[in-house]
Amino acid sequence: MKLLVLSNYFTPDLSAGSFRMQALVDAFEPWRKKGLEVDLITTRPNRYASLKAEAPELEDHGWLRIHRLEIPAHKSGMSDQARAYTGYARGVRRIARQQSWDAVFATSSRLMTAGLGAHIAKWLDVPLYLDIRDIFTDNMDELLAGSPLKSLMPAIRLIERRAFCSASKISVVSEGFVSHMKAIAPKVPVEVFTNGIDAVFSETTFDKTGEDRDLPLIVYAGNMGEGQGLHRIVPQVAKRLSGKARFRLIGDGGRRAALEEALARTSALNVEILPPVPREELLLHYEQADILFLHLNDLEAFQKVLPSKMFEYGATGKPILAGVAGYPAQFVAENLPDAAVFAPLDEQAMSDAVNRTINNPARSERTEFRKEFDRSRIMKHLAADIVDVVGAHRTKSA
Repeated sequence: MKLLVLSNYFTPDLSAGSFRMQALVDAFEPWRKKGLEVDLITTRPNRYASLKAEAPELEDHGWLRIHRLEIPAHKSGMSDQARAYTGYARGVRRIARQQSWDAVFATSSRLMTAGLGAHIAKWLDVPLYLDIRDIFTDNMDELLAGSPLKSLMPAIRLIERRAFCSASKISVVSEGFVSHMKAIAPKVPVEVFTNGIDAVFSETTFDKTGEDRDLPLIVYAGNMGEGQGLHRIVPQVAKRLSGKARFRLIGDGGRRAALEEALARTSALNVEILPPVPREELLLHYEQADILFLHLNDLEAFQKVLPSKMFEYGATGKPILAGVAGYPAQFVAENLPDAAVFAPLDEQAMSDAVNRTINNPARSERTEFRKEFDRSRIMKHLAADIVDVVGAHRTKSA
């Protein structure tokens, strides 16, 4: 079986999609003995303009070939990301014209990779397996409110419907996405394969050493975009907690400048912002943290998602501060009951949650959580499902 994998991000790039796909590629490895060959088409590291990482244009491991395309640089704006993605799509089509595969697997958060996968699969006349990590149309409906770009939504929904309906099967990272998939493509089977905990987090103790303990340290690591809404709550809460706690925000994104401006307006001096760091360095920041923090903006679309950061944080055993609602809040209640949850953008509720956590900073082993959401286990099941679905299609077509 020859499988084409499309993923806009792949390691050593820093993103939830790149880590998920690295784990999936690792899970494919045992199938090489049964004749599996994989071509992965991705990009040179480009997730954050402020973090440069090098990776070869082609990695040839015999059964696995990783093609990395050079795309235009971007700073997480909509227009520059669109230009960058156009470069990726052109590169994929160029490589696809030179070869053939038995199936296409595409992982997609911003929908376009799903649409590209559907286009390539139709052109090759082979089955398509989609891995959906976000509901792009829901996000855009709210984020584009009042914008002239809202006129693009009918075309975007058409891409979504065509892509989903053309799939042989769809996997999603959140149970909250299932109803949306069923409404768009009721005849396509859907299964949940969440993100998970990579071995590097399970094998680290995260004991705090050598750090000034006068003020508890609250650490956030990840994207700083509209979806996270940090600029709308952290400056105000940090000001309230002056002299009680300090914040360390690690990452980059389209709203980082707005966050910095808001911090300047509120004169919150207990917040430091650091650029994205490699995972090895991130582990050190987690060790130094007293509380790990995540937040989603107060939009209906984000009540269906399941942030990948939840799994990293949970693996550390450290107190978690989560500004989430809807399904992610339900997930936390069921799987991380010791976490402090507050309503997104509720400054008073977040301040109260920080104070409660500071006064009761107990760690938790979370043994069952780490076992249940071990990434390698989850990806082994996804890899087997992909092979089974494609194999069944080949048998039926024979």
